[in-house]
This record gives sequence, structure tokens and C-alpha cells, in this order.
Amino acid sequence: MRELIFSNDPYGMNWLREDFAYGEVKCPKELCGSATSKKDGDKVYTKITISNPGRKPYFTDKTSISIAFPLADKYEGSKICMEQRCHTHIFCGGDISYICALRMGGEAPHLGMVLTKGSLSGYSIERNLVSRSNDRGCFLLHPSPMEIKAGESVTLEWMIFRHEGKEDFFRKLSQYCPHFVTVRADRYVLFPGEKNVLRVCPAFAAGQVTVDGRKLPEVNGEYRLEYTAQEIGEKVFEIQADGVRTWCRTYVQESVEKLAGKRCIFLAEHQQYHGGTRELEGAYLAYDNEEEMCIYRPENDYNGGRERIGMGVLLTRYLSGRSGKENPLLRDSLDTYREYVLRELVDSDTGKVYNDMGRDDSYQRLYNAPWAATFFTEQYRLRKDEEDLLCACRIMKRFYEEGGKDFYPIDLPILLLDGELAHAGMEAEREELCILYREHADRICERDTGYPASEVNYEQSIVAPAADILLSVYALTEEEKYLTAAERQIQVLELFNGMQPDYHLYEAAIRHWDGYWFGKRRYFGDTFPHYWSALTGNVFERYGRLTGNSRCLERAENARRAVLPMIFADGRASCAYIYPFKINGREGEFYDPYANDQDWGLYFYLKNKEEKSEKI
Repeated sequence: MRELIFSNDPYGMNWLREDFAYGEVKCPKELCGSATSKKDGDKVYTKITISNPGRKPYFTDKTSISIAFPLADKYEGSKICMEQRCHTHIFCGGDISYICALRMGGEAPHLGMVLTKGSLSGYSIERNLVSRSNDRGCFLLHPSPMEIKAGESVTLEWMIFRHEGKEDFFRKLSQYCPHFVTVRADRYVLFPGEKNVLRVCPAFAAGQVTVDGRKLPEVNGEYRLEYTAQEIGEKVFEIQADGVRTWCRTYVQESVEKLAGKRCIFLAEHQQYHGGTRELEGAYLAYDNEEEMCIYRPENDYNGGRERIGMGVLLTRYLSGRSGKENPLLRDSLDTYREYVLRELVDSDTGKVYNDMGRDDSYQRLYNAPWAATFFTEQYRLRKDEEDLLCACRIMKRFYEEGGKDFYPIDLPILLLDGELAHAGMEAEREELCILYREHADRICERDTGYPASEVNYEQSIVAPAADILLSVYALTEEEKYLTAAERQIQVLELFNGMQPDYHLYEAAIRHWDGYWFGKRRYFGDTFPHYWSALTGNVFERYGRLTGNSRCLERAENARRAVLPMIFADGRASCAYIYPFKINGREGEFYDPYANDQDWGLYFYLKNKEEKSEKI
């Protein structure tokens, strides 16, 4: 099967990519594999047969057998993406396994798959590396480890169907798979002492439901496990319902105040440069957790500027809060970093932001300016020196002079800066910047979903800035057109977010290139989680506050929590978690050894928590 187009699709989208064969089975030489498919209208029934023709049994492991599921999940021009490409959300949860593929523009029909016989333990990816960040690759589904006896054949079966969106998808899972078991938790990332509820809902009248061998009581068709989060780390709940096996994966993280404190101390003690290169003195640099040393390379994503300014932003926010006020070690470290920024990265007189130390701007990059503006706005909150606010204003005006109106920057600090300018009584600066913000938002309104390509052709961190800028300008102007335009952006943005019962995936946005650009192992492939995923949580939070939408506020909390496992309880961190079993044959399932740019995620959570407490 090379083509799968649903009837009455206004765009005639082929959900299958053409460079991989759907259902192709690869297995050890001792085994044989084949696939057959039968179409019935908009439904496809696929049967995979694995045979052992030998005279001895064969025991498979979790990646012995792979089955190609080649969906059109790749980034080309925005119009092609909106109409002809999909986001793929996969859950290989043993007997309960499924795929929810959503057209990137959000318009139905969408594609669903549910496993109806057999068990899947995970997936790998085969990726066209020539396309670099813009092609997620072909998904390789792995049957769970098993013994295949001599002369025996085993089968897996699944069904492909059309659906109208996430809610309709989950309704149809139970309809098309009689033994389906819905599993969900109230929280997937928790803090010690928090209460959680794990809910198990079989689509059938189950005689017994257990979690980790413990029998659960049934109440109105739902089985609940209530517990209190305690030990820090990952917890996998093994679930059975009348022999149907699946799982749910959660994570308990250190309280955010303790986590931020440990992380900031680690930054000051281990990730600040005090060596023989004068230009780097005071810089916060990437860190190799294997070699126990700072890393600097002139290569963009490992240099002394860019995303790494997030370390200074985190320390500044932490020191301005209740937990960090009396910490001379951190204050001295941050003061030294501030000197570095002003000496090497930012011209405070002109607002020019440079790409690397030595005021090196040989690589022009608009992303850098808003982060520097955030740093100096946070510095004002800490130091109460109006020169910091004026510096932030100059940076923002320079950003717009250099083409910012047509750019989709990550985390433009519109409301943060405006709020501090208001507190300082700097109304002229507020008014001047508001004109620039409005022009920027108007340009985004004009484009709608015609997103310009950036460092990646299309991605979550293009759509999230569009929504955030529109919501921020709506908050400043109360003009409904900005809210209406933002709601359209949010409809597109939320399609990136997963809904599977796994803390790596739940409310985490699809990203699949960051491990290559920022990591030590240089992997292209799914990074669940990656810290910029929290940008979606920030958008949900802003929209929820502006409209009173409690569901969005709940999603915001889950999305921001999803990135916190990238910070470890001892203060170390990782720039990306490589989620698949394998990518192009290389082993996955690991945190990359480099701590590089992930501190923005912790900053977002700390900032939002403090803002909430200030309003109470």
C-alpha cells in the first residue's frame, strides 16, 4: 500500500510517505515476516505475520522486529504543512497501542490506528538525514519481546480509521478495539507530597483490574488508584485488565524551589568559566556531564551566547524571589556574568546583541535579542536600576529595526517588560514599544497560518510565538481582533501536543532535531521532552488568564511540568531526552550528556509560579 487518501478530503492528502513501504517487516534471518492489508472504505485492516521456519525456538528482544508505518510527518512550506502533512502521536503501550495522526492545519479528516491483536513495546525512527531538521522520518513499530516456537507463526493486527480530532479519536479506540483500556492520570509530573489519581477504564466488563498486582475497586466503570507522590524519579505502573496488559509512566520531581536552588548553585560552581581566555571570563557555558567540564566551541549552538543566556535569566529570576535573596555565592556569580554580557554580548548604548563572545556578529540571528531583553528586564527586577530597563528597551527597538516585525521570535518579553516599565513610570518608552508590538501583531494577523520558514521550515516554536505575541498585544490593547487571531493560532499549536499516558509525551510538543544541534551525541530524532515545549504551556497560561478558561490553565501546568525532568535533583541537567528505541540504528532512550540550553524551561515554571503567588 503506497497511498492512503480518505474520501471527501478537500485536500486529497496522502497520509503515507512515498519513500518507505507501508507494513514492511524486518526481522532476524531466522524469522520470516509479511504484511497484508485490506481496505474497506476509509478503514484499513492490516495483519502482520511473523514465522519461525526453523527447528529451534527464537526469543526476540524489544527491537528484533520492526514494522514500517510511514506517515507524512515532515516540514515543508507552511501551506503544504497545513494541508498535506501530519503530526504523529504514538503510544506503544503493550496490548494497548495506538497512533493519533493529526493534519497540521487541524482540519479533519485525521488518521487513527489502534492495535487489535498483539503487543507493541516501542518505536524507532529511520530518518532521511539530508533533510536535517525538517523530516521526522519513518516510524518503525516494534512488537513486544516474545518466544516464537519452532514452526510457529504469530500475528499482530491493527486497524486504520478516520477521525475528527483528539476527542473523537479516543471514542473510536474503544469502538474499534473491544479489549481497549483507557489509562490516564491526573498528573504525570508531580512534586513530593502531591496526591495523584490513576484512572483505568476498560471498554468491556472487566472481572479484575490490577495496578502493580494490586486489585482496584470498580466505581461506575472506572478503576482508581489514589496515592501520594514520594520518591523522586520515574515510576512505571503495570496495569492489567482481565489479562490485557499496558502501562502508565509518571515522574516525581524535586519541589521547584529546591530544584531551582540546586540548579543555580551547580551553574555557579560548575558552568561558569574562570579560565585563561579573558573574553570568556564569567560566561555560563554548556557542560559535559561525562567529562565534568565546561564546553565552548565557536559553533553556534555551543558558543558563549545565544540560548545559553537562559542560565543568566534563571539565576536572576531565582535571586529576585524569596528563595534566593540571601545567597552571596549566586549573587557574585551573577554579577560576574552580567559583566560578561555587557562586555562581550550586548552593546547597552545601541541595543545591539551579538551572537558570541568578542562581540562577534558574523552570524546574524534575530532570536538572540529578545532573550537579552528578558535578561535585562529580569536584572531590573533584581537590581532596580533603571539603566537595565533602558537597555532592554534599546534591545527591543534594535530588534525591530533589524526586521523583527516579520520574525517569529521565541519568548518575546512584551508583558514582562511593559509591566516593569509601568512600575518605573516610564510611559514614553511603553508607548513607543507598544506601537512596535502592535505592528508586529498586525503582521502576524495578516499571515494567519502562512508561517515564514525559520531555522526549521515549520515547528511548534514558530506557532507558539505567533500566539503569544497576539495574546500579549491583546492584553495591552484589549482589541478583540488580536484575541480572535490568537485563538486560530492556538488551534494549530495544540495539535503538536501529545496525550499519551507517559510523562515524556503528555502535553509535550513534538520536536525532533534539538538533540543534534545542542547535544553531545548529535542525534536527530524525537526529543521528548525538550524545554521549548514549555512555550505552548506559556501560551495556554496566558490565554487561560485572559479568558478565564480553566481547561487551558490546567493544560498549561501540565505542559510546563513536562519539561522539568530535564533538570536533575543534584543540579545537573540535560539539553534533550532522545525518546525512541533507536534512530537510524543508533540506540536511543537517554538524556544527552550535555547540559546546554534547557534552563529556560525551569525559568518559565519558576516565573509563572511567582506570578501566581503575587496575584493571590
